[in-house]
Amino acid sequence: MSIPPNTSGKSALFKDHFSKDPDSYSKYRPCYPVELFLYLSSITSGHDLAWDCATGSGQSATHLAKHFHRVIATDASSSQLSKAHQHAAVRYTVATAEDSGIFTSSLDIITVAQALHWFDLPAFSAEVDRTLKHQGILAVWTYNLLNIRADIDEQINYLYREVVNSYWPAERRLVEQGYESIDFPYPELITPKFNMTLNWNYRQLTAYLSTWSAVKAYSSDKNKNPIDTVRAKLLKHWGNENTELPVTWPLTVRVWKKP
Repeated sequence: MSIPPNTSGKSALFKDHFSKDPDSYSKYRPCYPVELFLYLSSITSGHDLAWDCATGSGQSATHLAKHFHRVIATDASSSQLSKAHQHAAVRYTVATAEDSGIFTSSLDIITVAQALHWFDLPAFSAEVDRTLKHQGILAVWTYNLLNIRADIDEQINYLYREVVNSYWPAERRLVEQGYESIDFPYPELITPKFNMTLNWNYRQLTAYLSTWSAVKAYSSDKNKNPIDTVRAKLLKHWGNENTELPVTWPLTVRVWKKP
């Protein structure tokens, strides 16, 4: 395979919201369910080469490596890739979604986890069409707000919708809509329902909230942490900060198959 290096890790198309704190992103962004990758493997005719586009710290790439012989995992942020989960079958490379450098008609599947809303979609669509084999799969997924318990959810919703709402990039609206306005020129498949579920303590929850791009933007603008506006009430509802509670994110998964 041929992937020309991008030594800068940046492009004119790349909107970098996550490079400043790759450790937190790697540690506190949730992992995707095993069942999702079993499903994707079951609908993919070939299992030689997968591309995990905008891989971040590789949460999806290492799962794909259990089902595909080789995985190319690209991200425009070299900082993110420096914290990626390593796997013998995964090759991490700095590249944008719109200009991967991957061989034409070489891919059995392309995956995009929680990142499609950042792309130049027409340019990415052209790159998908160039690199994907016939009968290849394009799978994208996203998640919005988590669910824990009504009293806790109320505080998180307040943080999201009232405190940092104006600091979300415009692209976030695509996430809130479950990517419903996005389409690709291939037949779309009907997908099962998937959820991500983890048991987290209070510290893990607040660490995750700190990875929100709007939280980072608010903190930079106002020089204070917006999570502080809900921290006391969150802890009161949580109880002991060491107590673990189930945290669930409903996943929106959309899949297209190239004819």
